[in-house]
Amino acid sequence: MEQPYLSPAAVPPGLEYLTQIDQILVHQKIELLEAIIGFETNNQYEIKNSMGQKIFHAKENTDCCTRNICGPLRSFEIEIRDNFEQEVIHLSRPYRCTSCCFPCCLQELEVQAPPGNPIGYIKQDWHMFKPMFSLYDMSKTKMLTIEGPLCAVSCCGDVDFDVLGKDGNPVGRISKQWAGLIKESLTDSDNFGINFPIDLDVKMKAVLLGACFLIDFMFFEQTGDSGQRCSVFG
Repeated sequence: MEQPYLSPAAVPPGLEYLTQIDQILVHQKIELLEAIIGFETNNQYEIKNSMGQKIFHAKENTDCCTRNICGPLRSFEIEIRDNFEQEVIHLSRPYRCTSCCFPCCLQELEVQAPPGNPIGYIKQDWHMFKPMFSLYDMSKTKMLTIEGPLCAVSCCGDVDFDVLGKDGNPVGRISKQWAGLIKESLTDSDNFGINFPIDLDVKMKAVLLGACFLIDFMFFEQTGDSGQRCSVFG
């Protein structure tokens, strides 16, 4: 998919490194309190390049009651900071219900870079069987589509969500990576890989990163296989 050349002025501060890469790895940290007693804590993630070098880290900022009452459907604010502790991306998700019968109140996520400056949006598309999402730029023009599998269950293998361009052809992928039977069964700590064209607009790379977090909460946040959904509305 061809992308227009981006001058340095068009790149949000702190995201310059994203212009040089075509893959991001997202590793959720294991929270011992969750693993031992099941008490839901704020999610934390390390975001790395393909060589395993940390480029960002992310932390959810949600109150205790919201996390433990609303569960994976909860609203959240996620701060993504660089290695100098500067917040470079902010993710904001409002509370939304989930139902296969009513195509309303579907999942949404706003991506800001720098914080307070919206650069893109993710909106769930209603579909009876498959996870479907539309990704929009700052002017709310649809740029990409994400199409998930019929059954988003990680059972001894990766779960792939295909990223499609405007023409409907694949241009990338978000993969929930199989982490092993013990880790998958006892924790909700997940690993993801995000692939995209190296010349993709850096702002849309940030939006794809936001989509990865939304997918994690929607389909893989519950501990063990019991929390993994066999449809977008599970």
